Amino acid sequence: EKLNADLSAATGGAVTVRVGDTMLFCTATMSKSARDGLDFFPLSVDYEEKLYAGGRIPGGFLRREGRASDSAILVSRVIDRTLRPLFPYGMRNEVQIILTSFAYDSETYVDMLGIVAASTALMISDIPWNGPVAGARIGLINGELVVNPGIKAMEESSLDLRVSGTADATNMVECSANEVDEETMIRALRLAQESIQDITKLQE
Repeated sequence: EKLNADLSAATGGAVTVRVGDTMLFCTATMSKSARDGLDFFPLSVDYEEKLYAGGRIPGGFLRREGRASDSAILVSRVIDRTLRPLFPYGMRNEVQIILTSFAYDSETYVDMLGIVAASTALMISDIPWNGPVAGARIGLINGELVVNPGIKAMEESSLDLRVSGTADATNMVECSANEVDEETMIRALRLAQESIQDITKLQE
């Protein structure tokens, strides 16, 4: 009951985050009251791709954006998995995180950028949450570990490691690799954790 009383006055947050010529707009809002009868936390994270962000306008008979692409759904899931564990236990108020692409330069990945945008929107809101978080992608290109390489550079990478979490702990890891040894993986995980430190400090 005390948790619900504290949540009733929460206000949302909105931010734009830009890297290169890719820009995301993110909003975070929460319902004033808890939903009755739920045994789970009703968090929804939606990344909305827009064709205009890449300089394309839908044509033909239907001039509206279609259903979410597989890549957009995967971006939403990565952000959700990063944020969800840091909300208070027992929280039943609906929280919506909506990310919209304002511009896309075809070179910057939006998943790690989306984590930063969602975290920052939550940080400036009154929604109870134990952030901030940030994410980093680590590639292995010509034998060297690279932080947040661009899409073209990643075509030459034998490692695609995505790590997100707080300044103190990692809470999400996804990886695909081509026979990368254990020592290199450990160095990559450490590098990712080090790389998110400045971003979490900036959000604070």
